[in-house]
Amino acid sequence: MKSNLLQRTVTGVLFVIVLVGGILISPLSFGILFAVICALSVYEFTGLVNKSGQVSVNRLVVTLGGVYLFLSMLAFCICLAGPEVFLPYVLLLLYLMITELYLKKKNPIGNWACSMLAQLYVALPFALLCVLAFRNDVENSSIAFVSIFPLSVFVFLWLSDTGAYCVGSLLGKHRLFERISPKKSWEGSIGGGVFAMLASLVFAHFYPLMSVWQWLGLSVVVVVFGTWGDLTESLLKRQLGIKDSGNILPGHGGMLDRFDSALMAIPAATVYLSLVGV
Repeated sequence: MKSNLLQRTVTGVLFVIVLVGGILISPLSFGILFAVICALSVYEFTGLVNKSGQVSVNRLVVTLGGVYLFLSMLAFCICLAGPEVFLPYVLLLLYLMITELYLKKKNPIGNWACSMLAQLYVALPFALLCVLAFRNDVENSSIAFVSIFPLSVFVFLWLSDTGAYCVGSLLGKHRLFERISPKKSWEGSIGGGVFAMLASLVFAHFYPLMSVWQWLGLSVVVVVFGTWGDLTESLLKRQLGIKDSGNILPGHGGMLDRFDSALMAIPAATVYLSLVGV
């Protein structure tokens, strides 16, 4: 038990250091880090659905497609390329559709669905991190790397998870979504939300990129959609009959286990910041 706790702690600390460092050091480290994370996550997802025995998707092509989506979004956001950079990605999606006509596999519709889900559910959120990180600097007519926005999303999620665990362990009585995740409680979720909202006040003080209310709004959006993201992955694992999505992170499972909340929180945060005009 102590060995497992130590393993989880060491892995967790290293995970946070790598993620925070990759986000804050430079745009290059940001791009490399999340291109790798995107590749590992898509590859893990395709491996899970293939192991179910119900579908058979091309893991390599689908993974390359996910990474290309991330890199093309990065190039577009920093103005290295125009919208035509996405055309090869469209061709790749068409390739995945058309090849099923000739492969004669037993479940082409399932193969199509899982290939596209890998792009929509896994790759797209990581690509949208680029939209969060790179903002138009109107005053200087340039693109600014605002690393604090993607970082804040992860901080809100981490504190929400920590708060939900602590409050839920002490006060949790009412199940949040018992059919999918029996251990989650309303009390824990609300407690986690409070933790994230308090963190948003700290961000508002040190990074006045938005008003206090806008920061608070961002934290609420991240927590709500992060909870749905967590439940979505729980449903996926329940359907596939597995406990963890992988074992790449000792004591913490796979990449999807670590980024499940972020897969819905990132798109929601992107939409939120666009709506508030930041």
